[in-house]
Parts: sequence; C-alpha cells; structure tokens
Amino acid sequence: MMNILEKINGVLWGTPSLILLFGTGLFLTFALRGLQFRRLLYAFKLGFSREQQASSANAEGDVSNFKALMTALAATIGNGNIAGVATAVTLGGPGAIFWMWIVGLLGMATKYSEALLAMKYRVKNNSGEYSSGPMYYVERGLGKKWKFLAVAFAFFGAFAALGIGNSVQSNTIANVVEDSFGVASIVTGIVLALLTSLIIFGGIQRISTVASFFVPMMAVLYMGGASIILIVNYDQILPAFQLIFHYAFNPIAATSGFLGVAVSEAIRSGVSRGIFSNEAGLGTAALIAGNAKAEHPVKQALVAMTGTFIVTIIVCTMTGLVLIITGFWDPTGGALSGVAHNANLDGGALTSAAFSSTLGIVGEYIVAFSVIFFGFSTIVGWYVYGEKCFEYLAGYKAIAGYRLVYIFACGAGAVANLSVVWAFADMANALMMIPNLIALILLWKVIVSETNDYFENHYKLSELKKAG
Repeated sequence: MMNILEKINGVLWGTPSLILLFGTGLFLTFALRGLQFRRLLYAFKLGFSREQQASSANAEGDVSNFKALMTALAATIGNGNIAGVATAVTLGGPGAIFWMWIVGLLGMATKYSEALLAMKYRVKNNSGEYSSGPMYYVERGLGKKWKFLAVAFAFFGAFAALGIGNSVQSNTIANVVEDSFGVASIVTGIVLALLTSLIIFGGIQRISTVASFFVPMMAVLYMGGASIILIVNYDQILPAFQLIFHYAFNPIAATSGFLGVAVSEAIRSGVSRGIFSNEAGLGTAALIAGNAKAEHPVKQALVAMTGTFIVTIIVCTMTGLVLIITGFWDPTGGALSGVAHNANLDGGALTSAAFSSTLGIVGEYIVAFSVIFFGFSTIVGWYVYGEKCFEYLAGYKAIAGYRLVYIFACGAGAVANLSVVWAFADMANALMMIPNLIALILLWKVIVSETNDYFENHYKLSELKKAG
C-alpha cells in the first residue's frame, strides 16, 4: 500500500502539479493586476478594524469577517509551520525561504479568488447556515456538465479532513505530550476526542468562537518566543536575510558531512512546503469563506487573502529566521552561530532544538505547547472543511454521522501508525487541488468582473460616505 501511494504522490505532487499551482497564482496575479499588493493594507483593515466589522454586522452570513478568517487560520496555521519550514530549510537551504515567499505572494491571488467565488456561489442548507466551496462554484459557475469535478473535490476533501486535518494532528500532539510530559498517548487521544466533540457539535458559531480565541493565543505564544530569539540575536538578522537571497539563486557547496544543495532543490522545497503551509490552491479557504457576513464577495475575499500573508510571510519567515540564525539549518553546524548540533534531528524536533538553543527549557516548552495548540486548532478548523464536503455528497442529515466518524478518527489517530494515513492524505490533497485550480482558471472572468464591480462602484461609494 505504501509503495503504491508513494508512487501516486510522486506523480500528483511532481513538477506538473507544482507548475499548475504556481502558474495559476501567476495568471490570477496578472489578471487582477497585482491586487494582493495594491490592496493589502485595505484587506487587513477589513479583517481587523472594529469599524469595518460593525459595518458588516447586518449583512447576510453566519459569522463575522474576523471569525471566518480566524477559523481558516486555525486550520491553516498548523504543525506544517513548525516542522514543514524546518524540513524545507534543511532540504533546500536558506534559499527555500525565498521561494516560500514567492509562492505565498502569488498564492494570495489564488486564495482571494477562491473566497470570492465561494461568496458568490454559496447556498443555504437545511439548517439556515451557508454552505460554500469549490463544489458549489464548479456546479453553479461552470454548469452541471462539470459536476464530476465538484464530486471529486468533495469526496477527497472529506477524506483529507479525516487524515491530515485530524488523525495526523492528534498523533503529532500525542507524541509531543508523551515525550514532554509523560502522558500516555491513549489518554491524550481520549481527551482530544472529548474536547473535539464538545466544540464541533456546537456548529459553525462555536467553532469560529473557539478559533477566535486559539489563533491569537497561538500567535502570542509561538511568535513571542521567536521574537525573543530574534531580538537576542538582532545582529544576525541581516546576515540571515543575505543567506536567504544568496542561496535562492546559488547552490550550497558540499562540505564535510553535508552533500550540498542545488538551486532546483531550494525551489522545489520552498514551493512544495509553501503550498502545504498556506493551502492556497487547495480550495479549503472557500469552504469557510461563504459563512462570512459581507455586503460584497470582494470584501471577504480580501480578508481571506490576508491569511496567506500571515501564514507564509510572517509565521514561516520567523521560523526560518530562527533556524538560520541558530544554525540549525545546516547538519554540519551553524553557518552563523557556529553551534554544532545533532544531525539526526528533523522537522519539529529541529525547530524545538533551535528554540532551546537560545531559550533553554522554556524554548522547548514553547514549541511543545505550540504543537499542541496548532494541532488542536487544525483539528477543529478542518472539521468545517470535512463537514462541508460531506454535506455536499450525502446531504445535511448525514452530517451527524460524519461528526461521529471524525471524533473517532481523532481519538484513534493518537495511538495509530499513520504512515499510510499521511500518504493517503497527501494524495487526497492533490486530488482536491486539481479540480479547484481548473475551476479558478475557467472562472477567471467572473473573478475579474466581480473585483471591478466592487472597486468601481461599492468601494468608491463607501469612501465618499466616510468623507461626509
């Protein structure tokens, strides 16, 4: 089974798929005339300004712009931002961070487009809540003849939620809790299953409220620890950026114990891990964006794209800088700090060691608690994704059954061997991505038309009202 899945993933996540992802982001960036750069400050204002939240309070939808963004961030900011960045930097060198930036900046246009279409083609379900996602903009935007793409997305999305969004996360949490605090994995699994059930049975309102609490707390904990390390080593920040830019276009020479890194490997690692960290192109953002209260699809689309900026440009960059400054990107010892370390470390363990090298045991606990919080918020956030997909396939009445399966997967994942689950989840992610990207490309004129309508009519009118 593993051999088969690895071969499939080698094809699905090979160069053609990465080109499709990268190319879609580039195409939409040109089609929207670099909107993610021109309107970034306005987008943050829409998402975080109390005045803007109040102005949308009476619009149709289930939750505020802010809560929708926090729910999406809860699912997106996960252990990939801890372990994934470490993997990218150790495999591709510091230059991989540069290519993560590129895919993140282009991915903002992709995520903007996903959220816009989600809002435009959302529908109300039997409970009176909105349902949205690639399934709906494929079927309603492209027509019934494309429904096979909608069904494919929903099918693989429902399974991906059980894997990479759920059992994989609970397994990671259980391992960290056992290693750091000596708590048996089965106990952690039971606790996670109970907490998850309490939250997801409360529906989108409770999930978004929990996410709005967890995401800022995660930011304070993890980003606070990373900031202290950068402040202590402030004189190494500029050299770290120099390494990032230099090795983005130049190979790293082989040295004793180190095989070196080609520029192609820096690009591949940065692009692939960047996609995993921000999920731009997978279509997941569209599954929650349609629940937001907004007078126009463009408003929520702008808010949604800030999530990619936060995840990639801020969180991943700080993780990468910590790894470079402390020298934990180089198996032979730190290029900047000269600190030798265990070359067998990888992923989250490497990030933990990097934090501990400056902050001691406190750094280790910061990463441990971050893994717990990141993982649990991902479980809760990805439930929304899985529910929306399953609802499309089986109807609203079947959701209760999916919830029970999701809770079981959460508990079982803590004690299971998940190598096959990981591989299947990677495959499911790719098979979600492909239908979504096809839909974005085919619906690009709708995206541009809605964008022009907002900025030529609604945006100017709101600015005139403010001016009095």
